[in-house]
Amino acid sequence: MEKPDWTHGGQHMFSTHGVTVAEANEALDDVQRIEIIPDYNSRSGLTTRTIGHSATAGCLLSIITLTDNGTIYVVNGWKSNSRDRTIYQEAKHQ
Repeated sequence: MEKPDWTHGGQHMFSTHGVTVAEANEALDDVQRIEIIPDYNSRSGLTTRTIGHSATAGCLLSIITLTDNGTIYVVNGWKSNSRDRTIYQEAKHQ
């Protein structure tokens, strides 16, 4: 995945959810990542949910991004909930 712009989401993601930029980048780079377009919780229908594994975090992370004029912006990210973990695991076994 193209490297995202962290201008707006990095500090919020860390201070609110304890996820670092490095951990989120690992999840975004996971070769088995799942991308849900649009994110199933998106009000605007413009965001993407990526579920990927971060070795540094030791868990799956759900990262929300928004693409605008070719630039990918990170909106938020957190440790994946049970729904996202199930989506990831089921996709791996298909």
